[in-house]
Amino acid sequence: MSAHHEHSAHGHHDHHDDHSHGDLKSYATGFILSVILTAIPFWLVMGKVIKDPATTGYVLLAFAAVQIVVHMVYFLHMNSKSEGGWNMLSLIFTTILVVIMLTGSMWVMHHLNHNMMPSMIMDHEPKPESFQQEPVKQDGQKMPNM
Repeated sequence: MSAHHEHSAHGHHDHHDDHSHGDLKSYATGFILSVILTAIPFWLVMGKVIKDPATTGYVLLAFAAVQIVVHMVYFLHMNSKSEGGWNMLSLIFTTILVVIMLTGSMWVMHHLNHNMMPSMIMDHEPKPESFQQEPVKQDGQKMPNM
């Protein structure tokens, strides 16, 4: 029996499949895109190009999402054909789970903040009379505020 045949009999496979694992041009393109997608957000933040912090945050999130796609395509070689489509299916499933978890977490934190922080609401509303009275000693003198 040949060494190759014995090796295959134990469940090991040669990794000569039809998938392209990338070449130097593919890796260089991915690297250049990654550097650009890192440098632009860095410049936007350090140069204070966008004045509104919320808008800056959304722009940074957009650049981060694009960079994730670049890494998956150029370095992880994920496409709809790799592993018979199972890689893409698992990516979609993972994305859905992450979106559900993040959305649910943000929803819960928003409602906890709204329901559990009555002191924040009290600062903007007029205080009831019981809170506005100054403490008085039994002999009629006002007590100092603490």
